[in-house]
Amino acid sequence: MRDLQPSGFMTVRQFLDTYPIGRTTLYRLAAAGKIPIVKIGRASRIPRADAERWAASLPKLGG
Repeated sequence: MRDLQPSGFMTVRQFLDTYPIGRTTLYRLAAAGKIPIVKIGRASRIPRADAERWAASLPKLGG
């Protein structure tokens, strides 16, 4: 099977494995315009730069 995942995008599963939020929360954030989800054919992808920008905007815990 060929890897069709462009390096600039994350799958929904990769995003959820990387960041501590649930699938429903991800789609709520996308509906609110906070995390863009791009359709590539039938697949949903999150631009990696946007995911990193969103994570960097979160308040830091502790400190």
